[in-house]
Amino acid sequence: MNSTTKKLQLSVMMFIQFFIWGAWYVTMGTYLGQTLNFSGVQIGLAYGTAAIASMISPFIVGMIADRFFSANHVMAFLNLVGAGLLFWLTQIKEFSLFFPVLFAYTICYMPTTALCNSISFENLKDPGKEFSRIRLLGSIGWIAAGVLVSFLNVEHLATPFFIAGVSSVLGVGLALLLPYKKPERSKEKISFFKMLGFDAFKLTKERSFTILLLFSALTCIPLAFYDSFTNLYLNDFGIKNAAAAMSLGQIAEIVFLFTFPFFFAKLRYKGSIGIAIFVWMSLYGFFALAASTGVSAFIYAALPLHGFCFTFFFVSGQLFVDEKAPSNLRNSAQGLIAFATYGVGKYLGTLVAGNVVDNFSTASSYNWVAIWTAPLIMITIIFVGFMLCFKENKTT
Repeated sequence: MNSTTKKLQLSVMMFIQFFIWGAWYVTMGTYLGQTLNFSGVQIGLAYGTAAIASMISPFIVGMIADRFFSANHVMAFLNLVGAGLLFWLTQIKEFSLFFPVLFAYTICYMPTTALCNSISFENLKDPGKEFSRIRLLGSIGWIAAGVLVSFLNVEHLATPFFIAGVSSVLGVGLALLLPYKKPERSKEKISFFKMLGFDAFKLTKERSFTILLLFSALTCIPLAFYDSFTNLYLNDFGIKNAAAAMSLGQIAEIVFLFTFPFFFAKLRYKGSIGIAIFVWMSLYGFFALAASTGVSAFIYAALPLHGFCFTFFFVSGQLFVDEKAPSNLRNSAQGLIAFATYGVGKYLGTLVAGNVVDNFSTASSYNWVAIWTAPLIMITIIFVGFMLCFKENKTT
């Protein structure tokens, strides 16, 4: 199989997997808050399922893909089971059942993001230059999902889960067509520790690796405010086609994914991640200003910033992990960064965000100025800490 064909397959893989996620994730807060009348804490817990799943499943799935089954076959199985759970979610109205079914679904979905990365890295000659171009198709998929949901005017309905379910079925067929890599079977006896994929933790012996994981997790705490409540905020503010408006972030993401190799060559890891955290400070500042003044221009100025931040923060982190991990731990190592960011960080973030929203809201209104000031303060402290502590080449 030639290089161009591989890149095309990897690009379509990214498009489908992020289309699935973007179809339901962005608008779920509006559906749960406006239609099912779930509380702020319940909405936060619902978004927290993805974070918990990121702490549990990527290691196990990464270990399976590293040693027993090919990564694309694992992805096909997860998409198939996930499709059934998504269709079920469209029929559930009570939080007591919605939460565990959503949790089961995220257990299936979240490992696919790490698998997408490891499959891509395995099939690219120069990931530092080529991966961002593949990853930008994920952003296009996310945008396409948001535009479709807004065009159909179903942000407040369960329909986005159905759209994601259909897309997940398509993902099954696509995964089976992806480049196949035979798992590396070790002749040595595999311990229970390794069976769970925890041997990737040995990478934390390097100080820079540990610092990166720590601040990646911390950064995702204030990031959870954006993920869980931006769509609700925009709808409450009166922004029309809020899901499509949020796609401004993904449009910016495409631009910066395309230009990322140039900037990364200059900024490297510390510069890329540091500037991403700094720009997130500006985003939350703009949100707070919009809430305070009622000027929607601040919102439209803020939304594209998320795409810049997402690109430089997450892609840099994934490349750093890929650079440090040996080939037999590549899937498990990508699971480790997912554990720190989408797992620990975002889970803590959903709990913090949910409680902050409940504390600064009533049955009829939200104090968005106070709500967005909270993550602004958090991300400012994190930025200072990261710039002081992270050294790219220092090991212990």
